Amino acid sequence: MGTETGTRAAGAGPVRVLDVAGSDYRRAFELFLAGTDEKPLTHARLGEVVAGLDQRRMLLDVGAGEGRTTAYLAQYFERTVAVEPSAAMREKLRLACPDALVLPEPVGAAEPPGPADLVHLSHVLYYVPPRDWLPTVRRVLDWVAPGGTLLVVLQNPESPCMRMAAHFTGTRYDLRPLAGQLAAQDAEGTTPEYAYALEALDLHYRTDRLDEAVDVAEFMVNVADLAALDPLPDRAELAAYVRRHFTRPDGGYAIGHTQDMLTVRRSPR
Repeated sequence: MGTETGTRAAGAGPVRVLDVAGSDYRRAFELFLAGTDEKPLTHARLGEVVAGLDQRRMLLDVGAGEGRTTAYLAQYFERTVAVEPSAAMREKLRLACPDALVLPEPVGAAEPPGPADLVHLSHVLYYVPPRDWLPTVRRVLDWVAPGGTLLVVLQNPESPCMRMAAHFTGTRYDLRPLAGQLAAQDAEGTTPEYAYALEALDLHYRTDRLDEAVDVAEFMVNVADLAALDPLPDRAELAAYVRRHFTRPDGGYAIGHTQDMLTVRRSPR
């Protein structure tokens, strides 16, 4: 059966705004990583994408975070470049990928040293205003070598995780309009330069503890700009939502966080 440690699961007061450099964020992130099947399932799919590349000279991971996925992908490439503006994340990134060139600028200011055969843009667009998604991704596409591939990863708008975020914050992200805009722009040219595909990866976070499930749920709703909300969502209501929607028959908790992967393959020319 799921367990609850005192009043910690419900807590008192508002949901916390988690600073990526803070200890609360790091703890919640580690809890999430310990209970999710994201890395093995995502890495298996990324391995298939890599196997289909014509060349593997350079990997560019934009928003590399703590570097676990960067390190997995780097083994297939001659050179790895990682973009990560968070100083806290860069510390772990450099440990995970000691041979990578790490650029500390955000995506809008980064200047990679050359085109990459695989550009990985994973969970970055949460931090970019939606009006800037298209120019941001168009800029990143300029970093893709002929015959190379761009992967854009984001939460599926209908995932339980994203429905929870929308319930408490009104925020919901969706890659489908962006994919359509990119394809429409490309079709305006004489010869389409890119091929597009959008797929979903069904992922789950699981735990036997309610307090951990609520901490991870809090981490998940932080994909929204919580600092802009007044008032902030109530943590006790978040705990009640977790109990109501994510309790498993065995008494544990499971939060689905299906991810969308937009694959953009550049023509070899």
